[in-house]
Amino acid sequence: MTGADSISPARHENLAQRASRGVVMTMGGLWGRAALQMVSTMVLARLLTPADFGLIAMVAAVMGIAELVRDFGMTGAIIQAQHLSESVWRSLLWLSLFIGAGLSLIVALCAPLIAALYGEPQLVAITLFMAPGVFMSGLAMPLQALAAKQLKFGTLAVLDVSSMAAGVVAGISGALLGWGVWSLVAMAAGQVIVRLVVLWWVVRPVFGRPRVDKEAWPLVGQGASIFGAELLGYAEKNLDNVIIGATMGPAALGQYSRAYALFLLPLQQMNGPLGRVALPVLSTLRDDGERYRRYVRSAGLAIGYLTLPTYAVAAGVAQPLVGVLLGPGWETAATLFALLAVAGFAQAIGRLRTWLYISLGHSHRQFVYDLIARPIVVAGYVLGIMWGGLTGLVITYGALSLVLLVPGFGFAIRKTFVRPSDIAAPLVRPAIMAALAFGASFVLSRWVPTDVDLLQIAVGVLGALLAISPLFLVRGYRADVGRLWGFVASMRGGKSSRAE
Repeated sequence: MTGADSISPARHENLAQRASRGVVMTMGGLWGRAALQMVSTMVLARLLTPADFGLIAMVAAVMGIAELVRDFGMTGAIIQAQHLSESVWRSLLWLSLFIGAGLSLIVALCAPLIAALYGEPQLVAITLFMAPGVFMSGLAMPLQALAAKQLKFGTLAVLDVSSMAAGVVAGISGALLGWGVWSLVAMAAGQVIVRLVVLWWVVRPVFGRPRVDKEAWPLVGQGASIFGAELLGYAEKNLDNVIIGATMGPAALGQYSRAYALFLLPLQQMNGPLGRVALPVLSTLRDDGERYRRYVRSAGLAIGYLTLPTYAVAAGVAQPLVGVLLGPGWETAATLFALLAVAGFAQAIGRLRTWLYISLGHSHRQFVYDLIARPIVVAGYVLGIMWGGLTGLVITYGALSLVLLVPGFGFAIRKTFVRPSDIAAPLVRPAIMAALAFGASFVLSRWVPTDVDLLQIAVGVLGALLAISPLFLVRGYRADVGRLWGFVASMRGGKSSRAE
């Protein structure tokens, strides 16, 4: 970090080529991370109990609030900033350090309260050991945001794999040694430590003397709006854990947390790479409406074809799939995983809405919308669990998430150059494909006259592929393939794709 120019992304290269290469590098890193995560899930689910996972989920649900406060929306604010001076950058470093240290102390002091909330005394020790992770994440956050702003996607891809590998080794080693729930604590610690060390080595930050420059406060204000929206989103996504843990205990929460972790994998490994690239690219293009809209349509097309059929097939073969991944004793998790597919559709599409808010500089608008929408979903958790227990909660969550897409996007594009057709049109054909894929995989996997999980999965997936293959004889689907292929071609150094 030697000057302000090194903090701004390059603006004269082929943006489409850099973005598409960034997607591939990021996807490679996150898929490598997903493979490691899958291995750890398969091994640890057989070495540990659902209650062990439930105890960690109890602490994580509360600690995640501290993580959000620690970030304070600054990751999004740093990425969307058109220019970032050296003095502002150093101010953000000091803010992150101070906030992280303070919140780490607060989490440690709240350990008895967390244990009392769930009625689990052993959560005191677990919380005390996990609290320093908030401080280390506070140091890592601005470093990772800067790397994303500078489009260093290869570095971030290596970081994803190396940090997960360290955590998996620590977690599995601890489980084999009989550490129980503490092996999961070790897994989380390994990831945080390696991430901080690698980012520090790559960015090599220079803090200077402790001060917060007045030029940093507008960026902090922008981050505050992003933080408000993220806090509401976090409440929506984690109060279900608190409600389940407090009313049904760690075993039920363990089943739910494993189902939810599997449900998140397609979002993390497919939408994650797109989002990491889309935010800095769209932020750069927000003064060029036509190019911005083309990128939005391309992002919607990629989300549709990557995510929707994947969730559909996974839901269709949920029972044998979870049997292979987690082993016996996780049948409840398999049912929940299948039902969560509806929420998966909604969240995959909803990521695009978040990118619109942040890249257009409308974080205040996002906060206003989430202030209304998120409490509706949280209320749905309470009503759902009262109505039908775990399955009732999941059904209500999926239905509300899907219904709220319409007003959510309507408010996001209101009085902007983005049109409703830019959002809806790219998703129609992937949605039809997903419906056919689910029906075929669900029926055919149950038609197999055996309880061999791998055979049921193979038949279900093959059936889905056969069901959707005739679609590519339709002109619209062939055109979509051409657009996606043009995106791939731009990675190889060709001319700018039509996405640009």
